[in-house]
Amino acid sequence: MTKPLVLVTADVKAFEGYNWHAATSTYLQAVVSGSNAIPMILPSLGAELDLDAVLDQVDGVLATGSRSNVNPQFYGEDPTEENGPYDPDRDSTTLPLLKRAVERGVPVFAICRGMQELNVALGGTLLTEIQALEGRNDHRAPTSDRQEERFRIAHPVEARSGGCLADVLGVDAFDVNSLHRQAVGALGAGLVVEARAEDGTIEAVSLKDSPGYMLATQWHPEYWVTTDGPSKKLFKAFGDAARAYREKRLGL
Repeated sequence: MTKPLVLVTADVKAFEGYNWHAATSTYLQAVVSGSNAIPMILPSLGAELDLDAVLDQVDGVLATGSRSNVNPQFYGEDPTEENGPYDPDRDSTTLPLLKRAVERGVPVFAICRGMQELNVALGGTLLTEIQALEGRNDHRAPTSDRQEERFRIAHPVEARSGGCLADVLGVDAFDVNSLHRQAVGALGAGLVVEARAEDGTIEAVSLKDSPGYMLATQWHPEYWVTTDGPSKKLFKAFGDAARAYREKRLGL
């Protein structure tokens, strides 16, 4: 059976006088090993892309994390130097992409920035620099040159009992890593909280009455997909949804 094709969102990075459209290898490898699917990077070309034509050809969308943040102008606030960096080309591509994928029922798995993009795309807001907010923990990555330390499992989360995340993982409580400065504020239309950290930070969401598989996490399951049980289950569930969607799409 042909493997499903998963669209992976891209950052735009300036290097040696050129703009490069790229996705971190950990996401691509997680799609291959964890979802048993084929990843394909979508360039962040904004309005130049016919998103429906693109989505006609794929079986899932993986919205990746990034060092950049969604520009606050998209949820009614002003951008600041402290809250950057921003990636306007990615914003102009991924926000409409996720909204359209959700409307069409294409399976979506959104991670970190991807979860924040999903919330904004559906009309929600974000909390910026949450480490400075009263009552919130510091959810930023440890300062280290070693990726294993930056992505280490950092804190527990509690999943909504009976929710789709708890159903995928088979547990209501588990531990995750933490590498973010922003978090979901007001929920976008139809989104449901699937998990929270001890300080109340929203750690996962799904879409109520979604026409297709849709799950988003604030943490990074892609990094530990080969060794961490919950991470494996998340990518497997996404791959299973993409396979089922492909069979339906092709009438198999």
